[in-house]
Amino acid sequence: MKNYFDKEFELGYFEMDRNGRASLPTILSLLEETAADHCYSIERGLLDLLKLNIGWVLASGSMEMERYPRYKEKITIRTWLSSYSAVKGIRENYIYDEQHKIIGRARGVWVFFDIVKRRPIRIFDDILQRWSFFSEQCLEKDFPKGIDVFDTGEYMQKFKANLYDTDMNKHVNNIRYLQWLIETMPDEILDNYYLKSLSGNFVTEARYKDVVVSMTNRSFEENAYVHNIKLSDNNKLLALAKTTWEKL
Repeated sequence: MKNYFDKEFELGYFEMDRNGRASLPTILSLLEETAADHCYSIERGLLDLLKLNIGWVLASGSMEMERYPRYKEKITIRTWLSSYSAVKGIRENYIYDEQHKIIGRARGVWVFFDIVKRRPIRIFDDILQRWSFFSEQCLEKDFPKGIDVFDTGEYMQKFKANLYDTDMNKHVNNIRYLQWLIETMPDEILDNYYLKSLSGNFVTEARYKDVVVSMTNRSFEENAYVHNIKLSDNNKLLALAKTTWEKL
């Protein structure tokens, strides 16, 4: 493999979940931190892009975990771009443990985005040249399609988007959607299962002070759930996802 970027992390105490393993929001945060450092490594850091009113926005993604690392365990995340179009790129990730065994895989579609005009723009040529790409995919499955949209859920909660839920692009960070999704899961699942796979699409953005409703229903598949997150006042769809869970 070539044209990849590696970043090592040591898992901290406050990154653990109730079962003593790295939480899913922690894993997603580390994936995003690795992507941010990859940008920085080619002198197109996120803060520099922000000065131009430009950022990267996650449109859809999938992840599979074999296991979650524990406290003080060191992991390495390897990231690369497997393909580009004019305005978006597909970012691939492997998560390795200290024995260089793959314990997780994640891939996402990232859109190059004008923050002021709120629309995609063409990726800068120098970014394409410096990153190049490597065609290997970390997951064989395609990005999620056909996830149901529904008006009510077996499990539901409302949340308000607070100041620290938003990021530099001035919208709610995608990790917060995941937290809202997890909050609706029954305790029986959270106590006895781990999230094996996740796939989702981001449809539109939530903003500071928006009130959202997170809805979860059981899927027809065993230990699988489907999720919708909508604006509370007008039922506008923000994100949808599917999760599968495996016994601890």
